[in-house]
Amino acid sequence: MLFVYSPPTEPYLDIIYQDQQLVVFNKPSGLLTVPGKAIEHKDSLEYRARLVWPQIRLVHRLDMATSGIVIMALTAESQRQLNWQFQFRETKKHYIANVWGHLATNNGSIDLPLICDWPNRPKQKVCYEHGKASLTHYRVLNQDTDSSRVLLTPVTGRSHQLRVHMQWLGHPILGDKFYAHSQGFTAANRLQLHAESLTIMHPESKKEMQFSSHCPF
Repeated sequence: MLFVYSPPTEPYLDIIYQDQQLVVFNKPSGLLTVPGKAIEHKDSLEYRARLVWPQIRLVHRLDMATSGIVIMALTAESQRQLNWQFQFRETKKHYIANVWGHLATNNGSIDLPLICDWPNRPKQKVCYEHGKASLTHYRVLNQDTDSSRVLLTPVTGRSHQLRVHMQWLGHPILGDKFYAHSQGFTAANRLQLHAESLTIMHPESKKEMQFSSHCPF
């Protein structure tokens, strides 16, 4: 099926917080975090932010289909300090996801090494020989007939980590076109994954700051 990129435009930029050092956005599902290689994929959160703050700097990303909190820096020093916090896992973050089926336990951890599935990129896969260590904690919030709502806390930040880990557990995220089976994919009209909370140390004041975004599904 031919992919047609049609990112949402209302609101054009959803700003949760801003000061002289950083800006925190609520990214909608369907919008790239950074521009793609093709000219028709130029529209992105970074592109839109740069129209307002030409000096803005990327710190981390969310998948196009994932919604929620993205933080960007307004100075080189702020970017350096925020990058350090992400690299050395000094940030605190969690996601909300709706997944297929009922998990066997209400709490648990998934510790599986991940690597790019190169012939099928951008998909990732579990690889015990060459994969990078990846750890996710999960907690079931509630359940309905065919699915469960879970809180996911990634310790590492690998590409597609939460999506692959939940698939491996046998409970793919609903609406996931890469990793869900047909029933799981058609059970939702978007990827049911949302970055709900992010806590950082402010790069200038050194005070802990927590940002949250209401889950839209």
